[in-house]
Amino acid sequence: MTRRPLLSALALLAPLAVADQALGAPEPPLSSLTLVGPPQIVFKAGRDACDGADVPDAPARAFREANGTVALFGMHYRNRALRGPDLDHLKLDCAVVLESGEKPDPALYDDRSWITATWTDDGHTVAALLHHEYQANEHPGRCPAGSYMACWYNTITAAHSLDGGRSFRRASPPAVVAAAPFRQEIDQGRHRGFFNPSNIVADGRWRYMLASTTGWDRPGSDQEGGVCLFRTATPSDPASWRAWTGMGFSAAFPDPYRTAIRIPDTCKPVAPFPAPVGALVRHRGTGAFIAIFMAKAGGNFPQSGFYWTSSRDFLTWDKPRLLLAGATLYDDACGAPAGLIAYPSLLDPGAEGRNFDDVGDTAFLTYTTLRTEGCRITSDRDLLRRPLAIKVWP
Repeated sequence: MTRRPLLSALALLAPLAVADQALGAPEPPLSSLTLVGPPQIVFKAGRDACDGADVPDAPARAFREANGTVALFGMHYRNRALRGPDLDHLKLDCAVVLESGEKPDPALYDDRSWITATWTDDGHTVAALLHHEYQANEHPGRCPAGSYMACWYNTITAAHSLDGGRSFRRASPPAVVAAAPFRQEIDQGRHRGFFNPSNIVADGRWRYMLASTTGWDRPGSDQEGGVCLFRTATPSDPASWRAWTGMGFSAAFPDPYRTAIRIPDTCKPVAPFPAPVGALVRHRGTGAFIAIFMAKAGGNFPQSGFYWTSSRDFLTWDKPRLLLAGATLYDDACGAPAGLIAYPSLLDPGAEGRNFDDVGDTAFLTYTTLRTEGCRITSDRDLLRRPLAIKVWP
């Protein structure tokens, strides 16, 4: 979501995964992603919007409805979908499928929400993960610091649809997938919580996603910031998601407004991700997993842009390589007169799964361009896609 200048082996049971880790993780596969064509416009805000809230503002997520129609999410916190007969023919549907309440009570988890992951088995019933931002600086008296980042309290929540994604509902009380083990008022002063879940990918009976956390300090429970791996066998049950701890999938992060927590669980961040993962997909030919994300220049990343990496088990990943260079949302907009790139995703029109969680030897890099004016990120942005070739060696 837009920040003001300033988201195989483990298909076995956890004990076997632990044994694999103890014996040495499998070597990640060698992979190659190559852009092979120019950008194509999927959505242009100034041309295709229903109102001023319609800008691409999250990585693209898609699924096939029961009748074969494709729904694609990745817009703003007034959530709408692009729909069409396939990924090649999409148009914004002006019906709002999930509105953000912008409510001042953080315990309601209904301030600003983005649909950032979906899963459906039948095209009728759809589970959604929401990137929820409680922007306390917008609510008088809720955050003395008074600035966006210092007052930002993030939680991954859930919603569900019973009509193929034509409308989504929140549960009451709110369905929390992953929350920090403290309430918004406690220790506020910097960005806090879980945020930016990746799409959901299937492997055997399990469903996986990667989500970011800011981390926290607590007696007996210090959570390192980074990207954590979650899994569930039932995406329709928000409380069933568990995170990898380094020993198994046992970490739960319940609603701190409704659950007393003595010593909070922690998850073990997965390297080499410096920031949220935009897409997580399985390569059909080899079963390998490919992740794509954006990174700012520095450390292991010689240039700002989109990077990819591959893995056989979700835990051990290859050294990231640059796919598309460009200033990202993590760069200073003042130094990006050509604009920014953000929210990378991978979508294959020929995906075998209903949830577009697999790719073949070709796919599309789908991403957003954001135009800048001086140091300001504008709402003039396009959703683009570029064809790419994929090669994974067994």
